[in-house]
Amino acid sequence: EGMADDVYFLPVTPYFVEEVIKKERPDGILVAFGGQTALNCAVALYRAGVFEKYNLPVLGTPVQAIIDTEDRDIFKDKLDQIGVLTARSVAVTTMADALAAGEKIGFPIIVRAAFALGGLGSGFANNMDELRALAEKAFTTSDQILVEESLKGWKEVEYEVVRDAFDNCITVCNMENFDPIGIHTGESIVVAPSQTLSNREYHKLRSIGIKTIRHLGIVGECNIQYALDPVSEDYRVIEVNARLSRSSALASKATGYPLAFVAAKLSLGYSLAELKNSVTQTTTAFFEPALDYVVVKLPRWDLGKFAGVQRLIGSAMKSVGEVMAIGKSFEEAIQKGLRMLDTGKRGFVGNAPEQADNETIDRLLNQPNEERIFAINQAFEAGYTIERVHELTRIDLWFLQRLYTIFELGQRLTGQREQGLEGLGIDLLRQTKKAGFSDQQLAVQLLGAGDVKADELRVRAHRKALGVLPVVKQIDTLAAEFPAKTNYLYLTYHGTENDLAPETERSIAVLGSGVYRIGSSVEFDWCGVNAVQTAAAEGYKTLIINYNPETVSTDYDVSDRLYFEELSYERVMDILEFEQPTGVILSTGGQIPNNLATRLDEAGAPILGTSAASIDMAENRHKFSSIMDELGIAQPRWNELTSLADMHAFVGEVGYP
Repeated sequence: EGMADDVYFLPVTPYFVEEVIKKERPDGILVAFGGQTALNCAVALYRAGVFEKYNLPVLGTPVQAIIDTEDRDIFKDKLDQIGVLTARSVAVTTMADALAAGEKIGFPIIVRAAFALGGLGSGFANNMDELRALAEKAFTTSDQILVEESLKGWKEVEYEVVRDAFDNCITVCNMENFDPIGIHTGESIVVAPSQTLSNREYHKLRSIGIKTIRHLGIVGECNIQYALDPVSEDYRVIEVNARLSRSSALASKATGYPLAFVAAKLSLGYSLAELKNSVTQTTTAFFEPALDYVVVKLPRWDLGKFAGVQRLIGSAMKSVGEVMAIGKSFEEAIQKGLRMLDTGKRGFVGNAPEQADNETIDRLLNQPNEERIFAINQAFEAGYTIERVHELTRIDLWFLQRLYTIFELGQRLTGQREQGLEGLGIDLLRQTKKAGFSDQQLAVQLLGAGDVKADELRVRAHRKALGVLPVVKQIDTLAAEFPAKTNYLYLTYHGTENDLAPETERSIAVLGSGVYRIGSSVEFDWCGVNAVQTAAAEGYKTLIINYNPETVSTDYDVSDRLYFEELSYERVMDILEFEQPTGVILSTGGQIPNNLATRLDEAGAPILGTSAASIDMAENRHKFSSIMDELGIAQPRWNELTSLADMHAFVGEVGYP
């Protein structure tokens, strides 16, 4: 409701799509907005002559251009025509050809499947046996695979490119992977804008991107991925996604440029010059956004929920969600992002100590895995140099230097424990806050892991007494080069004044659902968006706090004010104290907002709906059990145990299972 005139709950397969086309007889069809599934379906319909049969034009990028990007053999030939470099590769359709290609190219190589999503069926092979196993796996997902030279260790860089039917072309955002080639971009930490490229490298890749997209004839939005040699300006184009992708969603949220909206308009025949910048309403869409901030995307894995699963990450996706953090520095953004993942980490430093010998640290650094960024901190603690960590990870020295800055600040705080909180001066406090340290992190580093929540409140009070407060900044797509009023906001300690005043009309704040994970996904975001729409219909101004770039709630046009921020006690209270809303809705965001209920209530936040006390009674097993007993409602026998002996005794009483 509210999304389309008619919605068909059917599989996106050629048979069902043709049935809908036959029934509805649409005037056109858009195929670039449904990801890889929609593209594969469109290609199948095109090859079967369905579009021609019903005289149905494909709007935007022609299907042949989609085939040119998805078929690895054709793609390589198309780019060869304009002198754009691709990796040495051979597209094959049989096992014999795959093995012959491996022998011709030489090991190590990467195997990739055509028409595949999320690196499905891909992997690296160092010998014939590994190639045979990988090819066998890849052929189960596609009838064509690419055997390609390995560029492991090169930088991975992406550009989001927009082109209209009149050949106007711009790059909206460029992004750099924290991890080198060898790890799928969906598995890697991604930074926008790129931080380690020279001006010449940036413009060289930008020009190649525009040249490539024009040659392919793409209309709308697409993503082009490069491998860039870190010791020269040599490059290879890895692939072009002629559709909206997870990178497009990230770029759209990172820049404030509404890529899907603009791509849809361009597909309908508009030119870039005709369209308004939806965020500012004062400039056209024919411009390249300027960023005066840093955005960091981090993936969330739930590998621990699967027994015996391999914890390594690589060219095929395993992550189930992602977060996006915004700051004025890389240090500020990366620490925010690590907390947003909701895995119990307080940031890059200040986490529960983990003992590991040098051999284990070497392995964690050398073999990409979900915990590698924390292994970098362990390495620094063990005395590893930045250069040694670079040798083991191939992560750019610039990123490692920034992480080392965070590590050094953490060490300075720990060194001041004897002086306590009162010894934390304003200069060091500002420095740590600008580097993304949370109040809780400061409490642990400075006071130890005692009563962390109480110590966090002490740090907060000390910080406020010294006048060290975050400021609210706007994302206006223009880096403040032109006057603009936007509702797309974040908080930072790099600044002295807010970009806007608090909301003066009565308002409702809605806490979002945070990162997607197994068991919590888009359903909570839908609830949050509905809560916002209902509050708006009742005449309230609406505020959303969320940080998931994959959600509808983080679209700039859903609420009156969007705070792309952490769902932590500290940050939510910062926003509530600034905005002073009439009420706060927690109950539509799932577990993360619920976990904040008691502390927000104690701080005086005006929680709407179910009270914090009632939420606590439902969440706290002891209190919930007592209520069940009072009401005479049967419940399974349970106990909270602290030793193995007690556990065996309890099992002896109740029996298995």
